[in-house]
Amino acid sequence: MKRDAIDLGTINVFTLFKKYFIPTLMGMLSMSAVTAVDGIYVGHGIGSDGIAAINICIPLLMLFTGVGLMMGVGSSVVASIQLSKGKTKAARIHVTQALLSVTLIAIVPSTLMYIWPSDTARLLGASPSLTPLVREYLLWFIPSLLFQMWCSICLFVIRLDGNPRLAMQCNVAAALISVILGWLFIFPLKWGLMGAALAATIGLLAGSIIGIAYLSGFATRLRLYRLKWSMKSLRLSLRNISYQCRIGSSALLTEATLAMLMFMGNHVFMKYLGDDGVGAFGIACYYIPFVFMVGNAIAQSAQPIISYNFGLGYRTRVSATERIALYTAVVCGIMVTMIFAYFPHLLVGLFIRPDSPAARLAIEGYPYFAAAFVFFIINLTVIGYYQSIERVKSATLIALLRGFILLIPSFLFLPKAMGIHGIWLALCLSELLTTVIIALNYGIERIRITNHRNS
Repeated sequence: MKRDAIDLGTINVFTLFKKYFIPTLMGMLSMSAVTAVDGIYVGHGIGSDGIAAINICIPLLMLFTGVGLMMGVGSSVVASIQLSKGKTKAARIHVTQALLSVTLIAIVPSTLMYIWPSDTARLLGASPSLTPLVREYLLWFIPSLLFQMWCSICLFVIRLDGNPRLAMQCNVAAALISVILGWLFIFPLKWGLMGAALAATIGLLAGSIIGIAYLSGFATRLRLYRLKWSMKSLRLSLRNISYQCRIGSSALLTEATLAMLMFMGNHVFMKYLGDDGVGAFGIACYYIPFVFMVGNAIAQSAQPIISYNFGLGYRTRVSATERIALYTAVVCGIMVTMIFAYFPHLLVGLFIRPDSPAARLAIEGYPYFAAAFVFFIINLTVIGYYQSIERVKSATLIALLRGFILLIPSFLFLPKAMGIHGIWLALCLSELLTTVIIALNYGIERIRITNHRNS
């Protein structure tokens, strides 16, 4: 667990970004691969009802993951700024408070879900026939919610501490363990949905243990700090946690965007194309995390560099890092779009037979769906930039635009105007309009700055 020597204030920003981006991207893509592989395992080993049961639980996972990302972004941004001012103790306190807060947040709903698993399944939307399957999955899946939140925070903090390779190893370890155990539990042992949930839970537990162990005794600057338990300390902790939540709130909204995308997509595809349409869109939803993780990796790789130099007042280095991040977003977006546009048969065929009705719909629609990916990744990168410089309102507004304000009308009205192709293009319209608004706002800001200098 040796820490890499990374000086965020003097090393060339392109070198810094590359050092963070490559391991961060690999680690995040490995976690997305776990989601896809789990879907393939369940589809071939359990059947469509198993996939349906897991899909019903996905909004729950998104919610907890969103809270973990919110606290991870908030604590790492604040800790980075504190470190730039030489306040190491304050940075350690913020990290410790974030981990403790998500633990408390997870315990209460997790306990309630354990007490009433069938009621929870029905609340999530399970039909009477699917409720037993959802219940089986939930009982072994619930612990993973806390471990996912721990991992989310630890990965941000470990990268900030100067060890991006270890952050990648946490992700890879969790991914490999989940994939191997998933195959073992579902196929040879035939444990069904219990095995699928248990494999994911054990994988996330392993990743969180590595992260917590590093922060407990191996981190150079951001080791966990023993908190005081006086009333004054409690008030200060609540204030700090509230501040972290405000900074990272757009990360929670980003996860809510994925949940809304799935909800609206399922509704509209069912209305226009029936069960086969929902099946086609469901396969697409297994690939969306890959696109999201690319954008998230770019944002998270730039975040420690931007936050640290912003705290020092090095505006030139902040701007240079953001330019590099945006160029990377465009290149990565084009690459992902080309994969979806030119190889839909291969992507769809991993899950279902390419000659099935749902597969034909997916193969025809994926090139249109992929048109959103460049703008999707750019918008995530811009949100990460605003989070890093503590412009919480701007980051939150962009998250609301792409996740709710523009996405819902796009799904409602574009299919009426363009038919089936409009359903697949709804995400593109929402993300494109968000990017246009960001560009217009940037242009207005530059004009204001120029006018202020001239006056």
